[in-house]
Amino acid sequence: MNALHLAGPAVIPPCEGLTAAFFGGVVPVSAEEEILAEEIGRCLAQAGYQLLHGGYNGLMEAAARGAASQGATVIAVTLTGKHDEWGAFNRHTAMSVHLPDLGARLNHYLEHADLIVAMGGGVGTLHELTAALYYATTVRPVPVCLAGPTAHRLLAFLLEEKWLFETPTRSLGFLRTAGTAEEFRAHLTTLDTSPIGGA
Repeated sequence: MNALHLAGPAVIPPCEGLTAAFFGGVVPVSAEEEILAEEIGRCLAQAGYQLLHGGYNGLMEAAARGAASQGATVIAVTLTGKHDEWGAFNRHTAMSVHLPDLGARLNHYLEHADLIVAMGGGVGTLHELTAALYYATTVRPVPVCLAGPTAHRLLAFLLEEKWLFETPTRSLGFLRTAGTAEEFRAHLTTLDTSPIGGA
């Protein structure tokens, strides 16, 4: 059972530190990617991030497990009308936010994220990632890190086919990639760690 449930368009309770949004599929493409997701969750917690995720299983659960093991707050962001159908949250989730539609759910992730991490997944993860890429090029250059070989292949395709490209007014400087936990940890040390709107 969740320690706190926030219904409707409520915001995340005030929290010291930073917030990372994690996008990853419910069916990991490999055991190696699942291990990487857990290590990423652990790295995020050690760097002072709380974790926003979908709340369910697969790579989301692996990242949540890693974050929770280091004492980070893990928050699920889901849809009000779909939660019963999608099932219970993974056991690492401490709080949940239930929103009325996909747009509100995506906006919640993007507006609260100091960092976005994306790994492989299905069309839901693809939707979240492309929204994050668009947001980072047009609204606010929140850092986006694509982790693991599946996400790297997708990024290579997006760049090669010009679905994603840099212009003088749309920099891709927000993008990072990480194939290992060590690479991810190194990226964390280079990011601006001032929370959104803060200090």
